[in-house]
Amino acid sequence: MNVLFAAHEDAWGGFLHGIRAELPDVDLEAAGSFEIHSLRGFDVLIPTMSRITRDLLETADRLKLIQQCGAGLEGVDIVAARDQGIQVANVPTDISGNADSVAELAIYLMIGLSRDARGMARSLEAGRMGEPRGRALSGKTVGIVGLGGIGRALTQRLRGFDVRMIGVRRRDPDQDPRLGDLGLEWVGAREDLYELLDRSDYVVLSLPLTPETYHLMDERSLARMKPDAYLINVSRGGLVDRDALEHALASGVIAGAGLDVFWDEPPDPRDALFRHNVLATPHVAGSTDTSIRGIVKVVAENIRRIEQGIEPRFCVC
Repeated sequence: MNVLFAAHEDAWGGFLHGIRAELPDVDLEAAGSFEIHSLRGFDVLIPTMSRITRDLLETADRLKLIQQCGAGLEGVDIVAARDQGIQVANVPTDISGNADSVAELAIYLMIGLSRDARGMARSLEAGRMGEPRGRALSGKTVGIVGLGGIGRALTQRLRGFDVRMIGVRRRDPDQDPRLGDLGLEWVGAREDLYELLDRSDYVVLSLPLTPETYHLMDERSLARMKPDAYLINVSRGGLVDRDALEHALASGVIAGAGLDVFWDEPPDPRDALFRHNVLATPHVAGSTDTSIRGIVKVVAENIRRIEQGIEPRFCVC
């Protein structure tokens, strides 16, 4: 059984080393980058951030499974995989500890922006004490866009901060009785996004990237946010129009942004966006000891299932 990991050896918190420990008899190869040119000779592909196109899939001669090491499959041509009889599976965020880890990082970005982490670093360097003055989370309104695994984990962790929580979800909120357990003051549908933006001091994006959500936060959406509000994106870079965000930050339309995901990854550290009030992390929201263990467990199980001719878990096709 030959498995290709489409990233460098140590990417994602040592995920590949965990798989090797679980599956010592499986041949695991790291591509060294997100760019893959051939799938010939591989039974399983772990795509990470790579684009898996129809043309690339046509180079496969024995591929049985595309197994993502997380939930996101927006880079995989699922229709092409289905046409070639290749199964595609992911690891849902709420079964692996991933959602909990991402929610924690979202709060880290919220606090870092509120307390002006960049300004604190400048004060220490200059020997200034007692500044900058920060903003407390208590009493603020957090708008959560997307109430799946990550959004739900975020609501649980925010309860201790004495914040008001509101949210929107893609489907009719009245169809999910579980929403009443989340402690949200108000839940709207997709068409209610502007109302959430009008009311929120923090807007947290925790929904999948799809054709419908691409550039959800564009110039018009950002203009609906409060001028002292912060945008937090821990989902996918494509949810936000990069140029619109830069303009909003430069012109004071919003106060700042916390970004764990980007339009091109890795992002260019010289990007003009970073001249503004942006607190950035290198797509590490789901990279913790807990979530990596949980993801390794599911991925290893699915590779074993493929070896045994058993249907993998969490298949999307």
